[in-house]
Amino acid sequence: MPSGRLGARALGLVAAAALVASACATNNANGGTGGSPGTCTPQESPVITLAAYSNVYDVYGKLISNFQTEWKDGHDGQQVIFQTSFGGSTTQAQNVVNGFPADIVGLSLAPDVQMIQDAGLISHDWTQVTEGGIVATSVVVFDVRPGNPKHIENWDDLTQPGLEILTPDPAQSGGARWNIVAAYGASMRGNVPGYAANDSAAAEKLLEGIFKNVTVMDKSANDSIKNFESGNGDVAITYEYAVLAAQKAGLPDEAVIPPSTVSIQTPVAVVDEYAQEHCVVDIANAFVEYLHTKDAKDLFSSVGYERSVTLKQAKAGDGGTYPAVEDLFTTDDLGGWDQLQSDTVFGPDGAFTKAQQTVTG
Repeated sequence: MPSGRLGARALGLVAAAALVASACATNNANGGTGGSPGTCTPQESPVITLAAYSNVYDVYGKLISNFQTEWKDGHDGQQVIFQTSFGGSTTQAQNVVNGFPADIVGLSLAPDVQMIQDAGLISHDWTQVTEGGIVATSVVVFDVRPGNPKHIENWDDLTQPGLEILTPDPAQSGGARWNIVAAYGASMRGNVPGYAANDSAAAEKLLEGIFKNVTVMDKSANDSIKNFESGNGDVAITYEYAVLAAQKAGLPDEAVIPPSTVSIQTPVAVVDEYAQEHCVVDIANAFVEYLHTKDAKDLFSSVGYERSVTLKQAKAGDGGTYPAVEDLFTTDDLGGWDQLQSDTVFGPDGAFTKAQQTVTG
């Protein structure tokens, strides 16, 4: 990847290491005393800590800049300072649960936000805010070598002997779980040749065939695609916008959208416990609300290469940058994340769990 993207990742890693020690101290040193918004003392220049998943560094930089300008113009010149950390979505959620003081989280999938809520750090129902808390969407695609020499068009093509596949580690990366759910869902919906619809055993067999060919599981989707772009593997399973960003940077990545794939719905939520402690609840909520505005949506599309939150529009695409998707489904079509996590896919007897056990022995 170009040096700018490598520098972005380095900055995110530095921030992740430093913010645990510094964020609370920074807030308190500037006048924050903790407690609820009615009892704390706001800082002259409030500090917002944002923890987000790995692939959205560029668009969040622009979103933050625009929000800071709007806030300053509307609040007598008050400057809001943002501290940011970027990494694998599940790792970020685990960090917040373990004490990383993020006021806002922008993660890859709903279960990672739910993990933070289950820990008691999010006290409001974040799914009841605008657009169910989802700020943008993408789709799972195949990033292939120029000219697609392995002729990869559908999920069954990923099981061909000798193929080398890159996909992130589902224990750390939200993107990895989206990839698995996309393959599982396509099989269950009867859109993968040779795999019967509504047959969990067939879906398990597909996942087994795919993961037999997985050669590297990096800790985040961003690391995975960088690994692919450095010359490793025949194909990377990844976010559509990661491929589009690479193409914009002049790299030879080619996206293949399988006939059936999942709509990646990425949520954002205020972490009430930390936002109250830092006396930034009003600003944190305002930033999350800003992410649902037209200005933000335009940036998610033009800078982040993400699709509409509206499924119909996301499926139709725009005839140019975003091709139409033949069968674009959501996790709700598969019973919802709770069922996928605890039972059908990632549960003890889930399709991926059993497939991975077979692959690893």
